[in-house]
Amino acid sequence: MDSKSLGLVVCVLELFSCSRAAPAAETATLRGHVPEVIKRLNLQPVGRLPAAQRLNLAIGLPLRNQSALTNLLQQLYDPSSANFHRYLTPEQFTQQFGPTEADYQAVLHFAQTNGFVVTSTFTHRQLVDVSAAVSDIEKTFHIYLRAYQHPTEPREFFAPDIEPSVPTNVPILSISGLNNYAQTTALRRRPNNPPSGGAAGTGPFGTYQGKDFRNAYVPGVKLNGSGQYVGLVEMDGFYASDIRAYETRAGLPNVPITVISLSGSSGYPDNNTNAVAEVSLDIEMVISMAPGLAGLYVFEGNSYDEILGSMATYAGIKQFSSSFVGYGFDSSGDNLLQTMAAQGQSFFQASGDGDAYTVPITAPSDSRYVTSVGGTQLIMDATASNYVSETVWNSGFQNPGWGQNGGVPGGGYWGSGGGVSSSYSVPGWQQGVNLPAVGGSTSQRNIPDVALVAVNVWVNYFNGLSGNFEGTSIAAPLWAGFTALVNQQAAADGKPAVGFVAPACYAIGEGSQYNNCFHDITVGNNFWPGSPSQFNAAVGYDLCTGWGTPNGAAMIRALEGYAGPVFVDFNYTGSTRNGSYDAPFKTITEATNAVATKGTLFIKTSGSSSETLTISKPMTITTLGATATVGH
Repeated sequence: MDSKSLGLVVCVLELFSCSRAAPAAETATLRGHVPEVIKRLNLQPVGRLPAAQRLNLAIGLPLRNQSALTNLLQQLYDPSSANFHRYLTPEQFTQQFGPTEADYQAVLHFAQTNGFVVTSTFTHRQLVDVSAAVSDIEKTFHIYLRAYQHPTEPREFFAPDIEPSVPTNVPILSISGLNNYAQTTALRRRPNNPPSGGAAGTGPFGTYQGKDFRNAYVPGVKLNGSGQYVGLVEMDGFYASDIRAYETRAGLPNVPITVISLSGSSGYPDNNTNAVAEVSLDIEMVISMAPGLAGLYVFEGNSYDEILGSMATYAGIKQFSSSFVGYGFDSSGDNLLQTMAAQGQSFFQASGDGDAYTVPITAPSDSRYVTSVGGTQLIMDATASNYVSETVWNSGFQNPGWGQNGGVPGGGYWGSGGGVSSSYSVPGWQQGVNLPAVGGSTSQRNIPDVALVAVNVWVNYFNGLSGNFEGTSIAAPLWAGFTALVNQQAAADGKPAVGFVAPACYAIGEGSQYNNCFHDITVGNNFWPGSPSQFNAAVGYDLCTGWGTPNGAAMIRALEGYAGPVFVDFNYTGSTRNGSYDAPFKTITEATNAVATKGTLFIKTSGSSSETLTISKPMTITTLGATATVGH
């Protein structure tokens, strides 16, 4: 046999050895696992993952009764609905919408029979965490896991060469962990120089720290988050000594911190200085805004879906924050965000740091079930005692760095992320805004929703380091801390938690109390060379800072008092009467005094009242399937 023939045989054998196994049964293709950037930029593989390498995956199952869940979520955040803020418990959610036990067992069996090790299960049955060798993953899902050079970051990433497929008789929605293309924190280190534009905070070099945030955004407010918990999405660990050093420097109390280490996580910081700094920053910002918290939970893992899956089981935590994007977020992650909204839990997500988006927004910053948080540059007076003004955060070109919008090695453009989603339609609560006037879309989701300070902030991190940072990741945990103050007040008044905050923010923004409740940011933009004319700050809503930043006690009162329906039950015998569904008023008089202008009053049960009263404000009075008589 000559050399040419030998070469042909080798090529044929090589192709044969690499041919993917044909599916043995009818299969369904799962979309969204191959990053679109591979096709868009025609990226070519530079290698293949070793067959023996092990990966941690989160297999997601579909929810049941999706249309009913969509309707319920609309009602839970509609003040005219009898279901307004009548949240579900985790058990109720699983019973009504979660996968069945039989479906869950089918996925467990499928994973185990294909050589996967089950590492975690969840009571809501939406996820199964597994560990498996690359060879078993490729064989099971009929893919190859290739390595590619990342187009905008100094690293390689892996991804499947085609979309995975699974048997049609196994209820699988998604497989998180098949690629690691998007691994981003919204955080950048700045030079330790005095900030430009005027006086700033009490930290080194005039940076902001500790009580500065409360002086700016909740002046004179005594609420401190007592009785509340905050949860944080984290992809790395932190040093407890850094948190204690920050609390000591800023004159803050020690807040109890609980670490929830999920599969694939060591529970300890690694050598990624920026990611470790992110975790410290998030913790320090929450404590600065809500120093009296009952506790702070750090959910540490390598998969967005897994972290959200764990968070959804902690019903006692009413506010969460994330400064990370990507990391395997997919349709299962979006289902888990819906779960949390149905359970009355707030979720704040940094909008991103690459100024106006010119490429698809990195999930979950544009999800319909997060409150997306942009960034501002804050100016306080000379003693850092009082708020003076804010503009859109836009630092321009920064070096070193990697731009989210396709920057080059050694530099990137940084500013408040904003834009129009290519993945999600416009939610109902955003439809009342004149979006075209600010460059937005009437058909697709627009971000951000709100904003907070995002530059000139001092952080203690990485076992003794400290420095000046910028990023919308500063703003998101501050909003979570602020919401803990709101929910502290709601609990004191016997009211339910405010839950998913975005719909309330839009109702306030479009109402008469907007200028009392928000600092409207009207100066600046998030332009960069790739987007030289979008977007500008504007009066009211814009795609730089949303509705703006919270304005102290007025915003707390507005969110806590966000007017839902008032309930009446003539036969009610309980001692607590606050007009809620479970503690209704006994008389129409009490209810009409409590109901908001243009609000709704529901009479729960059959009965009669001899009251004579004058109603002087517009409202709707209706019954919940009962016959009620008034004035007899």
